[in-house]
Amino acid sequence: MKGLGYDLVDIDRSAGGLLRITMDHPWQPGQAAAFITVEDCEKVTRQLQYVLEVETVDYRRLEVSSPGIDRPLRHAADFERFTGELIDITLREPIGAAGADGLASAGRKKFRGTLQVASDEARASGDEWQIELAPDEPKAPKPGKAKLKAAAAPPAALSFKLGDLRDARLAPVVNFKGRAESAPPAA
Repeated sequence: MKGLGYDLVDIDRSAGGLLRITMDHPWQPGQAAAFITVEDCEKVTRQLQYVLEVETVDYRRLEVSSPGIDRPLRHAADFERFTGELIDITLREPIGAAGADGLASAGRKKFRGTLQVASDEARASGDEWQIELAPDEPKAPKPGKAKLKAAAAPPAALSFKLGDLRDARLAPVVNFKGRAESAPPAA
């Protein structure tokens, strides 16, 4: 895929002979994001069909696509590229309440927060990355119950190594109201 100018993000073989290839444009720091188009997928599909036939790979259906809005993060370059973005992580082992300054309940493995480079203190302990955790949203009161004022807990940071992760993905954020930076209509 490098020869065609794309990076391989994921390969998945499913039951029934489905071979799913996920690709993206190579990333360079400071470069604007480029999106995968239908024409890109078509070009890679044609090339892969020839290669898979020559290599006699057994598959029934080939699916080539972009990573989508919930892109998996697997390598250090992915984490570097998406620093500052909202991500979802799942740890291999649960952490206790002390691991995230009291915001995480005991046995919790899944977290959502803003991806950051680990602080100097966390790097001293060997952690590479951290996410800034937002406090849990207060639940809406049940009908007929008195409304309680909940004090918002300050955000905390959860530090981790890439080896601590079972799964990491961009958190899908969808705005159904349209683009935020739209130009005023021409008169």
